Amino acid sequence: MTRRLLLAAIAVASCTTADIRPLADVGATAPDYAAIRLSGDSASLQNLRGKVVLLNVWATWCHPCRDEIPYLQQLYTQHAAEGFEVIGVSVDARGSEAAVAAFRDEFGMTYPIWLDPDERVQSLYMAMGVPASYLIDRKGVMRWKHLGTMRASDTTFTKALAASLASN
Repeated sequence: MTRRLLLAAIAVASCTTADIRPLADVGATAPDYAAIRLSGDSASLQNLRGKVVLLNVWATWCHPCRDEIPYLQQLYTQHAAEGFEVIGVSVDARGSEAAVAAFRDEFGMTYPIWLDPDERVQSLYMAMGVPASYLIDRKGVMRWKHLGTMRASDTTFTKALAASLASN
């Protein structure tokens, strides 16, 4: 048993950081992701290439999510004409569609809502909780990520958004 542990330790130590780099890293191509819209049809990030996408992972039971939704809606309204898309990915349990729709209506969310009751987005994007947000540029490259509530005062986000919207 000790020999196995030693061999495992040597194998881990010989890995470079490039070998264990997270899939959802700023500057890397964002992981492919697809889900079902609240409306019932399928959707994917691949179909949004050419747009700047803010992928926001949330849940109806998440109180910090409630705090950031007005800001996300404001961003969507302000920048949609520039090719900006906010995608709200709900990780609420299967069968919660009515609760998600009621939440959307209560908060005036007009941007698309995708459903992910299996929380695949959290595995792909290495989100350790909700809310979590990822800015993806027109070419599919991740330009910014954040775990926690998004705020208008976050200049790292506003700079990344401005640069992404300005690029073709």
